[in-house]
Amino acid sequence: MIEELLPAAAEVAERYDDAAPAPLFAAEEAVVARAVPERRREFGTTRACARTALAGLGVAPAPILPGRRGAPVWPAGVVGSMTHCAGYRAAVVARADEVMAVGVDAEPNLPLPGRQARELVTLPQERVWLTELRACRPGVCWDRLVFSAKESVYKAWYPLTGRPLDFADAEITFDPWAGTFTARLAAAAVVVNGRRVAAFHGRWLVRGGLLLTAIAPAAVGAAEGANTAASTAASTAATGAVAVPGRGPVAGGDAVRGSAVRARAGVIDR
Repeated sequence: MIEELLPAAAEVAERYDDAAPAPLFAAEEAVVARAVPERRREFGTTRACARTALAGLGVAPAPILPGRRGAPVWPAGVVGSMTHCAGYRAAVVARADEVMAVGVDAEPNLPLPGRQARELVTLPQERVWLTELRACRPGVCWDRLVFSAKESVYKAWYPLTGRPLDFADAEITFDPWAGTFTARLAAAAVVVNGRRVAAFHGRWLVRGGLLLTAIAPAAVGAAEGANTAASTAASTAATGAVAVPGRGPVAGGDAVRGSAVRARAGVIDR
């Protein structure tokens, strides 16, 4: 399912439960030695997905350990991201000479749990256009989708820069019909392998009770993949607005860092 949001250069593996026990390397076992059974299962299944995806690149199985702030440490020359939520686990990897970074996230298509969580994840300006988005597509829990998009932003950003993002460090806008979003970074743009990175363009999907978001910008010199959403994202970024049919553009507000609530605990993944 999540492969629909990603370029052809990405290898994807996903599962919808933890039914098949996933063996772990000793170093991985040590990471979750004191974890509750549910955490051990989701940790193992997500890493099984990662090894399946890596095999698609011809990379031999190896431990995938959390590094700084929980970001998974991938084999040399590989970029990737993992995610899990109730009923879904996935891993995405790609060659670093084809894809600059990967950030993916899955969430249940349910509202964020209460006013406090919404106010933590969103700013007042965002809540204005979230109301407009709910009016045009009421089947999408837009506050949760904002959270998911920001998770993907953070997962792509942090491995590139080693720098966390905070609530006012990006601006995010959605196209509710094209299934795309843009995250413009408020901080000074960084240069990664000769490319100035001032924004990320991503895609999103709602299906089967799940919200999925993904970011996978092409590496310098690589052909732009399906994830760039070039024309739609360019027009959205230019106006800083979300186009709602029949209503005109809806101004977008400041975004939060991709990790929002979870990153406050110092965790990227997974």
